[in-house]
Amino acid sequence: MSQRLSILAILFVQALCAFYFLSDIVVSYFGLRPIDWQVIEIVELSAGLGLVVSVVLGASLLFRTFTRNVVIEEKLRNLSAAFMDLLEERFEAWALTPAERDVALFLIKGMSGPEIAELRATSEGTVKAQTNAVYRKAGVTGRPQLLSLFIDDLMNPPAG
Repeated sequence: MSQRLSILAILFVQALCAFYFLSDIVVSYFGLRPIDWQVIEIVELSAGLGLVVSVVLGASLLFRTFTRNVVIEEKLRNLSAAFMDLLEERFEAWALTPAERDVALFLIKGMSGPEIAELRATSEGTVKAQTNAVYRKAGVTGRPQLLSLFIDDLMNPPAG
């Protein structure tokens, strides 16, 4: 929330400064100078400082965002690796063949039988048989139950 407010404040200052400089150009173009030149200099100096401060603060926020993204990407890589380890552990416990492992992985990714058959360059009948073997070995009756096994493990990791 604080970061959003900071970004909004920076944008507000930049918009205010841009409005001032644009209005100053319009006033100069039409030859209107209702304010003393010393006041104009002070306002221009303030607008310039506002832009400098907003650029510095914007750069700081951008740097923090990039740093945070690096941390999040690393956590995501670790989570992805842990999920793949979990998959391999389950596939090994179920004694899946390499073909059944492929089919199980595609099922978990949400692919349909015809899509799996096309990717594996095999018939839909073969994929259906392998799908049934995966379900039987995993002790489930369909894809939702298969997925729930992994979701349960992610939400409540086994001890040890």
